[in-house]
Amino acid sequence: MPVLAVIPARLDSTRLPRKPLQLLGGVPLVVRVYERVSALGVADHCIVATDATEVIDACAKYHVPTIRTSAAHLNGTDRVAEVARQPEFGRYDIILNVQGDEPFVTAAALTGAVHVVRSGGAPIGTAAAPASAEVLQRAEVVKVVRADDGRALYFSRAAIPYLRDAADVAMRDAIVRQHVGVYAYTPAALAAWVALPPHPLEMIERLEQLRPLAHGMMIGVAEVATVERGIDTADDLLYANLRWMQITAMNAPAASQTLTMRNA
Repeated sequence: MPVLAVIPARLDSTRLPRKPLQLLGGVPLVVRVYERVSALGVADHCIVATDATEVIDACAKYHVPTIRTSAAHLNGTDRVAEVARQPEFGRYDIILNVQGDEPFVTAAALTGAVHVVRSGGAPIGTAAAPASAEVLQRAEVVKVVRADDGRALYFSRAAIPYLRDAADVAMRDAIVRQHVGVYAYTPAALAAWVALPPHPLEMIERLEQLRPLAHGMMIGVAEVATVERGIDTADDLLYANLRWMQITAMNAPAASQTLTMRNA
C-alpha cells in the first residue's frame, strides 16, 4: 500500500504570519518539515502543496517538490484532497497529511497513523502522546480522548476531560493525550471527509478533524510515547530554533568523527 505524504502550506496563518517561510536553523520551516518526513522513510513520495508562489520559489531553492493548489481552501485537509485527486497520484493507497509546523515529527507518529489505516482499524488514522498538566492549559495545543478501542471520542483545545474533583487528577492524566498533527487516510475516506458540510463543532473549536468525527466517521488514534512541540506561535519558533541548535550540536561530534575516519 504505497503512501503519499503531502505537506499543506499557506501563508495566512493568524498566530504566526507567513509561517512556512519562517526560518528554522536558517532554512524555511516548510523545507525542514519536508526534509524530516523524507528522512523518516515512512512515505514513498513527499510533496508540498501550496497556493503561494513565494512558498513554491522557496522550496525550489532546496529542490523540494511542490504542487500548486487552489487559494480557496479553508484548511489543510481540503488542500491535501485536491492533491490526492490528481491522476498522477492515483496509485497511492494511503494519503499522509503532515502539517507544515511539525519539523520534529517522529517516525512513530507517522508509522502509527499509517498503521491504523493499513491494518483496517479505521479509514482515518492519527497519533497522540501522553499530555502534561502544562499542555492541558494551552489552547493552541490540541487534546484528544479515546475510547477503549483506540478510536477518537473528541478533540478539543480545552482541557479535557474536565476535572471536577481534584482527587481524580491521576485518573485524568492517565487517559488524556496530546494530539500530533498528522493524518493518514484512504483516498475514499479523504474524499468523503471534504465532501461533508462544515460542522458547528469544527467551526467553534477551529479543528477540522471534528467534521468527520461529528458526522460519524471513525478516526483511529495511535499511541506514541512522546510528541515534539509543534510551531504555532513566535515563542514556539524560538523554542524550535533552540531545539534545532541542540540537535545540531549533538550530531556534530558524530559527523566530525565520521569525517576523520574517512580521511584517515
